[in-house]
Amino acid sequence: MYKQACEELIHTQNKVELLSSECIEESRRVMDAHEREETLQKIAAEEKARCANAMDEVDKAKELLANEVYERQVAELKANKESSGKQRIVDKMFASDARCKKYTKDEIEVATEFFAEDKVIGEGGYGKVYKCSVDHTPVAIKVLQRDALGKKEEFLREVQVLSQLRHPNLVLLLGACTESGCLVYEYLENGSLEDCLLNHSGKTLLPWFVRFKIVFEIACGLSFLHNSKPEPIVHRDLKPGNILLDRNYVSKIGDNVTEYRDSMLAGTLFYMDPEYQRTGTIRPKSDLYAFGIIVLQVLTGRRPNGLLVRVEEAVRSGTLANILDPSIADWPLDEAKELAQIALNCVKLRCRDRPDLDTEVLPVLRRLSEVADASMKTERGSIYAPSYYFCPILKVCKQSRHFLSLLFPEMKQTQPLNLTRVFILEKLICLVIVSSYQCRK
Repeated sequence: MYKQACEELIHTQNKVELLSSECIEESRRVMDAHEREETLQKIAAEEKARCANAMDEVDKAKELLANEVYERQVAELKANKESSGKQRIVDKMFASDARCKKYTKDEIEVATEFFAEDKVIGEGGYGKVYKCSVDHTPVAIKVLQRDALGKKEEFLREVQVLSQLRHPNLVLLLGACTESGCLVYEYLENGSLEDCLLNHSGKTLLPWFVRFKIVFEIACGLSFLHNSKPEPIVHRDLKPGNILLDRNYVSKIGDNVTEYRDSMLAGTLFYMDPEYQRTGTIRPKSDLYAFGIIVLQVLTGRRPNGLLVRVEEAVRSGTLANILDPSIADWPLDEAKELAQIALNCVKLRCRDRPDLDTEVLPVLRRLSEVADASMKTERGSIYAPSYYFCPILKVCKQSRHFLSLLFPEMKQTQPLNLTRVFILEKLICLVIVSSYQCRK
């Protein structure tokens, strides 16, 4: 009995120990569970805070998006309003100014034969230039590149400014097409000064007196641009390629205003003002530098690269005659030296060292132009006579003996010319032709 009781006691003690160990294990598990619970609660709190922050960010993003949509709508409305305002200004300009015609897109496409490549006569910063006929008049149509970004503003500005510019030495703007971004200019038969100086495409060589006149006319056109109000107009890309000549070799400055670009240097190498290249500041005297280089080319018939150094050395050594255009044998050396000195003064490195166009350059060029006029009058049968000396029927100069012999067969070659008699008879012939045409109708 005692033995059995001892065995039960031992068994009970073992059971107590086992239960104690199990209790300790359960307590440890409970503690681990509490720790995990606390950790999970902490993580849940962090996630909840993160979720709340995310929701706040979403709300802010929605608010920003709504503001952006509103601002974009306001900007679009403002842009549409400005565009409509500009269009009204352009339409009003065309309506009020009979000198500047508004062309339709269909008229431009028909005139250019839908922008045929065989009608392209040049290409500039805006796009291609087409020679065609509009209203039975030869014209040059400059077309804005469709893929050019930011050019529409420049186009509208050019239309607005050029429509107000009228000067004998500026290429005339006849009209524009705002639908397709086209400018319609008068067409000048003798091309550019660059072509004539370098004898491209079989162009007639220019006598010295015509060159003197061209230089004076360019200066007159520049003076007009620089004295424009309220702000002077600076060309920024003056070069022989932008000087065009009509049938009587009167020079006109082209590509006006189109060279305004706010964020980049504009111009052509060798003609660009060094001070403008260095500082980015544009002034009217910046055009004077390019004008000086053009004058040196007119005198020498050479390309601009290295020309300034050559002329300076020739003037310094007294050998200017050696570098004058050899295609002209009768250069007036004194006047040529004076013109070369004017050009060298215009190409000084600093703007403040260059002469004033109106008070210092134009008076000298005007006097040289008068010398050229006097020489031009002594030239017999010159092809450079003004247009009003040409017969519109026979297309010959009224001073020529051939023209007079057609009108007066009995006149001897030794008799003096009577231009008054020629003019009156020409008008009578025109009246007879018109009257006979009306009678046939």
